[in-house]
Amino acid sequence: MGGLNLEVFKFGMYVMFPIGIMYYFGTNLDERFAVPDFWPKPEQANKVPFEREEIQAELQRLRARRLLLREQRLEQEARQQPPPPPPSGESNEGNAH
Repeated sequence: MGGLNLEVFKFGMYVMFPIGIMYYFGTNLDERFAVPDFWPKPEQANKVPFEREEIQAELQRLRARRLLLREQRLEQEARQQPPPPPPSGESNEGNAH
């Protein structure tokens, strides 16, 4: 019905359509999909200590932070706990032996 020209046209579409889509979305990616200030600058990033003194200082800083957070958590838990009930004179009320 369509003959050879239709088959050549269909084959060309089958081959060129994916290539065209990849070319359209694959070029100029930096301007289309870039988010400004997405990655932190080197001075804002964490630096891994390599020297012995730097490692010890970082460990001390982490220990102090952990202890501070622990103290804050314990204080918060102490504030949230209800006060203990007042002690009563009889421990077995209602139990007569």
